Amino acid sequence: MIIIQVAGGLGNQLQQYALYCKFVRRGKEARLDVSWFTDENKQNGVLAKRKLELDYFDRLIYETCTEDEKVKLIGSEKLSGKIRRKLLPFTIHWFKETKIFHPELLDLEDMYISGYYACEKYYADILYDLRERIQFPPSTNPKNQETAVEMQRTESVSVHIRRGDYLDEENKKLFGGICTDAYYACAMKHISDLYPEAHFYLFSDDAAFVRERYKGEKYTVIDWNQGEDSFYDIWLMSNCKHNICANSTFSFWGARLNGNEKKTMIRPAIHKNTQVFDADTMHDLWKDWVLMDKNGEIR
Repeated sequence: MIIIQVAGGLGNQLQQYALYCKFVRRGKEARLDVSWFTDENKQNGVLAKRKLELDYFDRLIYETCTEDEKVKLIGSEKLSGKIRRKLLPFTIHWFKETKIFHPELLDLEDMYISGYYACEKYYADILYDLRERIQFPPSTNPKNQETAVEMQRTESVSVHIRRGDYLDEENKKLFGGICTDAYYACAMKHISDLYPEAHFYLFSDDAAFVRERYKGEKYTVIDWNQGEDSFYDIWLMSNCKHNICANSTFSFWGARLNGNEKKTMIRPAIHKNTQVFDADTMHDLWKDWVLMDKNGEIR
């Protein structure tokens, strides 16, 4: 059995779900472990508390593991489990993500898997199926449907500008300075050169900052989806013709769920400041994406 831990925000949850679907597609018996959300102690020390947002979607079917199934692979969280992991490590079947892509991952058997698995190569070949599975319930806010219709009618471009928790000192060291003003300016210019009628829909957790920074008829700030409704921003992003992403899995999924066959998808060349950019590797792992660095250069 394969058990995949679900943890983190919505973008990460969708990646873990996508990996689950890939294992099922390969004929493996797979389960999700959602205890990171159901055990109140699991998120101690997390800057932004998270909810299990997979359950917000319609028709998103998955199986969860039992505690016994989990213990069989990695031991319990009690003292006995800690002793087992220390003294009998050969009885522990726990695969932890340590790099951007693990080619051996999908061949694993009887393993508990933890990590975020943002790399698109894991599930790029089943994205068409994931678009069918990941169905958003109808929004009660008429603005969402009206905006989606307008996005489909025009040369619409989603632009995700993430601030919020990325401005915390700890996160800033890891994620800051990647999606700079130059990155966004050059990304918008790149799409405008291809599509002169491009209209930019701006998504951010700091709407006031974005509204002050980007003024004019070619910009629309999406600021009405709050709280549990914030996941509708991904749906709106997916309705755009093209996508400019932050170094955030939230907007990655807006682009992935976009079914436009002629779409242009732009993402930062690196996701974290600890990452060393290698062009050949990244273009292999993120096919069909435009990779742009903090200076606005296409890599």
